[in-house]
Amino acid sequence: MEGGNWSEVSEFILLGLSYDPEQEKLLFFMFLVMYLITVLWNLLIILAIKSDSRLHTPMYFFLSNLSLVDMCFTSTTVPQMLLSHISGNKAIPYFACLTQTFFFSWFAGVDSILLASMAYDRYVAICAPLHYSMIMTPRTCALLVSVSWFWPCINALIHTISAAQLSFCGHTEIPHFFCDLNALIKLACSDIFINGLMVYTVGTLTTIIPFIGILISYIHIFWAVVRIPSARGKQKAFSTCGSHLTVVSLFYGTLIGVYFSPKSTHTAQQDTASAVMYTVVTPMLNPFIYSLRNNDMKGGLKVLLTRTPELSL
Repeated sequence: MEGGNWSEVSEFILLGLSYDPEQEKLLFFMFLVMYLITVLWNLLIILAIKSDSRLHTPMYFFLSNLSLVDMCFTSTTVPQMLLSHISGNKAIPYFACLTQTFFFSWFAGVDSILLASMAYDRYVAICAPLHYSMIMTPRTCALLVSVSWFWPCINALIHTISAAQLSFCGHTEIPHFFCDLNALIKLACSDIFINGLMVYTVGTLTTIIPFIGILISYIHIFWAVVRIPSARGKQKAFSTCGSHLTVVSLFYGTLIGVYFSPKSTHTAQQDTASAVMYTVVTPMLNPFIYSLRNNDMKGGLKVLLTRTPELSL
């Protein structure tokens, strides 16, 4: 093939989660319900934070952005999967596949850095409470959120442009339910060494480094909480971090297991199952985790839901 940026294929085949038509029907309804819950509940979180002045704090500012990116993240993969289930056509055009790869990489990176920003917010709140208002200013919060959205976009663009330079010579079946970067580059008939290297280097900046930042923040938080003399004070401090730690565990546990563990330790089917966790299940659970364990968030949702009938009149 002449020129690395030309492809001999016009589309790819997403093999999905099952080959059984009956199972596909069940999966369609299951993922449809999960997708609707994800979008509606995250939207409620955003509206509740916006409508309740008590929630206009850095922690909830980050949470509203997390809810927004979770809606975008799951919308990158699930609608295409639902469409393939209902139509029976598992093909996705070449450029649509690259577009999905870009947005998936972008929103996954935003999620990662936002979780690190939220960990830093909790670190300042617990370890330096007297300086919290001076450190977590609106300008600082806006800067952290801007970096969370901007850098992963550049990272995703680099990966996508690099993948677009690959040559595909007829192998079009992707053993996944979306155009995953790793699965896509494995189909190339040209050299993928640079692409693979970039996944572990450039990708590290948006996944591993934020994760390390979260670990460092919580090590400091742990030692600060241990030094609190009262049991009530310790419980209150840990309760403010419990929801975030749960979300971090769900997101990074599967993401790192798929992309940063030796390939010999897991199969393509296991990767696909793990991908369902961080692309579908985690975005659906996040708003429940933050709202059901947070009295302020419960109050904000009550305010929103009581105002809604008044607004409709």
